[in-house]
Amino acid sequence: MRNTRKIVFVLFDGADLLDVTGPAAVFDAARDRDARADYRMSLCAKRKGPVRSSSGIALHADSDFARAPSAIHTLVVPGGLGLDEAMADAALLATIRRLAARAERVVSICTGAFLLAAAGLLDGRRATTHWRYANELARKFPALQVEPDAIHLRDGDIWTSAGVTAGMDLALALVEADHGQALALETARALVLYLKRPGGQSQFSVPLQAQSAEHATIERVRQAVLDRPGKAWTVQMLAERAAVSERHLRRLFQDELGMSPREFIHGTVMERAQRLLSDGDAQVAEIARRCGYGSSAAFIRRFQATLGVSPTDYRARFQSPAAGREERR
Repeated sequence: MRNTRKIVFVLFDGADLLDVTGPAAVFDAARDRDARADYRMSLCAKRKGPVRSSSGIALHADSDFARAPSAIHTLVVPGGLGLDEAMADAALLATIRRLAARAERVVSICTGAFLLAAAGLLDGRRATTHWRYANELARKFPALQVEPDAIHLRDGDIWTSAGVTAGMDLALALVEADHGQALALETARALVLYLKRPGGQSQFSVPLQAQSAEHATIERVRQAVLDRPGKAWTVQMLAERAAVSERHLRRLFQDELGMSPREFIHGTVMERAQRLLSDGDAQVAEIARRCGYGSSAAFIRRFQATLGVSPTDYRARFQSPAAGREERR
């Protein structure tokens, strides 16, 4: 017998196209491969008809919110460039709360987590979003615990995902939860996706560059560490370089970057390692030395623990074509 699961996507002007179509493609592919995966998808908005996405391509809402299915298995809330207006729409937030109350599980894609948080659905929960907006989510909604490195995350009946294509990773996880690993793996193969993407979000960002603090003191400290990444920096040494007290430096780092000076040092060294791996052809042992590690083994362990992938795997994914050509000569 079929187990019908009604999946409702919430649409609003400026929603990201891939936040909707990516997960929908996964559910559709699973249904094509196993009739028992009877996913029935519908798009709902304020009004039935076309809703313009952030790319300018319109999606067609099957119904307005008032006529959304009474029994919802999965409610999917996307993000997108129209997020600010959506968050200011009290009626939309109330609708999300109402639909979520009758859904078996609630899903956000990318910055859709902001809408779930604004609707009060993430209070006291763990959640993730695109790495670029993780600090903002944590700052605006202190009642939730943001995990910025997760590709996707489940907390009870609420699932959240990182940026855009991570919505497809999350959808595969939902297929696996519903119908088992075999169908999820077959679906992933059909779509040429990882079933479980190795590593976290940090492999796709330059960690400290993504956290755009503009304070001159932090920039001086940052430059000092970048100039001598192999130096055994301490908080005291950084404070002396910045001409401030250690206490002030710790408070400044926490306020500006949401991290300690020690975490900053480690992140800066990893940032340098990522650049050396992607932009050049130096051997891993040489990169370890340039980053202040006494052995390549210690460097590889730290890199793997921080980014979730080995230096070799990171280079294979992110090395620029020019660097790759130079290495093959």
